[in-house]
Amino acid sequence: MSYSTTDQTKHISIFKTLPFHLLIFAGLIFLWEMVNLYGFEDQIQADMIAPRPTNIVLAMIDIFIIDQTVWKHLISTFQKALLGASIGTAIGMGLAISATLSLTFRKYIKPWIILMEATPRIAVGPIFVALLGFGLWAAVALAALVAFFGPFVNTFQGLMEIDEEAEEMFRSMGASRFQTFWKLRFASAMELISAGWKLATASAFGGALVAEFIQASEGMGVLISQYVIMITMDYAFAALLSVTIFGFILFKIMDFLDYRLIFWKNDLLLLKESEKRRKKAGVVS
Repeated sequence: MSYSTTDQTKHISIFKTLPFHLLIFAGLIFLWEMVNLYGFEDQIQADMIAPRPTNIVLAMIDIFIIDQTVWKHLISTFQKALLGASIGTAIGMGLAISATLSLTFRKYIKPWIILMEATPRIAVGPIFVALLGFGLWAAVALAALVAFFGPFVNTFQGLMEIDEEAEEMFRSMGASRFQTFWKLRFASAMELISAGWKLATASAFGGALVAEFIQASEGMGVLISQYVIMITMDYAFAALLSVTIFGFILFKIMDFLDYRLIFWKNDLLLLKESEKRRKKAGVVS
């Protein structure tokens, strides 16, 4: 049994383009350094507006290795963001499934969900602080609210876009409503649903940071605010870059999980899964 070389081509193209991306990145860093050194008459002003990349790297070494200030703040922000993303995703997917299965729900409740999306979520932050107090759960609530809409829209859209011929085939084979939903609708929607998960995670980080800017005793939002107030912009940029790097790592982990879970998107994984199921069923290939 053969499979296509789509994934091999993808990996080859990544390796071919990587040197160009690194070259562009190095060029931008060099330009930034030169602008800081020669683009301002006052070096203090230059360091306040655009601190040198070398100073930012030194600041990162300080907060991660020497002083180790950043770790407790990173853990706090990740905790709020992941809790918020999990809660927002669960609620969003639950409402999307309800809207898919119930015409009444779709008719009367969905418009209110759309209206809630039109409300500026950042403006709700102080209200959550007033209701839930200073601490973890106000930030989690804001992160969940920000994260909620992506999974809702993606799950609803994925579940509603069903192949009618496939659905008719399921019915003709005597599949129950649950079997049709789980093995046809949900499986077909997994690509969109997983995209909603990734969107929720990214959004939740933004929500958690905003909540920390409004109120918190620890977290990356607090740390960045402290550095900005002290006008140590190299440390502020270092803290911001730390969030970006760790957020990117988390996003790539989710990409890997997406790659493994939705195996039918990948020809090689599909082949392996098919072989495994044939062996389990006692079918000789």
